[in-house]
Amino acid sequence: MYLADFHTHSRISPDASCSMAEMALAAADKGLQEICFTDHLEPVNWYTQVPRDPFDWQALLAEYREALEAAGDRIRIRLGVELGDAPRDTAHIERLMSDAPELDFIIGSEHMLPADYGWIDLSQFEPAGEAEARAGIAAYLALVAQMARWGRFCVLGHLTLPLRYLNEKRGFRLTFDGFEAEVEDIFRTLIQNGCGIEVNTNRGREPLPGAKWLKLYRQLGGEVVTLGSDAHTARDVGCAMRERQALLQECGFTRYCTFEKMRPVWHAL
Repeated sequence: MYLADFHTHSRISPDASCSMAEMALAAADKGLQEICFTDHLEPVNWYTQVPRDPFDWQALLAEYREALEAAGDRIRIRLGVELGDAPRDTAHIERLMSDAPELDFIIGSEHMLPADYGWIDLSQFEPAGEAEARAGIAAYLALVAQMARWGRFCVLGHLTLPLRYLNEKRGFRLTFDGFEAEVEDIFRTLIQNGCGIEVNTNRGREPLPGAKWLKLYRQLGGEVVTLGSDAHTARDVGCAMRERQALLQECGFTRYCTFEKMRPVWHAL
């Protein structure tokens, strides 16, 4: 079994504190063969409407080189980014990416609700009831559809992310049932654009997305799929990778991929 975690965050992200070296060594200790760092890059500063300053690519590269040196040949280390919330300001995102170094991998993610909600982060969304929560999911999916049409990334990250906050943090028991048409449209757009999806292991909790949506993606001809823990600490790196490979098999997949220089590398399940 080839174990690779393709969604991890180091202290380059504002919500993480471990170095890339610490994360890589933890992954190697847990038996992983490969890790990719996907630190956050969004068009605005977190929890504000202030456009982000130019991204510090040199700091990212310095962390990456230190990790390569620390890990040696114990684990393959790839460099990527989690490109968040592009529909908020695609022109600015493209400017931020214009001087990026050569990357192995890009996750396209949506973490916000749209202008009608004040572009708030999903973690700040506090609906009064189920109807309001589902309206928020619909608004979120409309942004994800925009992201899919833009398509300048390798895989779409954590499609069902609102459930992390609504269910795990707000006490709801919601699913994406009822949004089949919207999800199918997103999947068809991704497939047409040559993009894939991520199975986010959600640090061992409910996978994002779950089996119903993975089966739909596969039925539509989707094949490009990566696995990522979304680890923000060394403790969580590689979490539930074996279990989520089994989930992919159950949903009709025979292989998954990692990425090198923006091209998929396939691994049998």
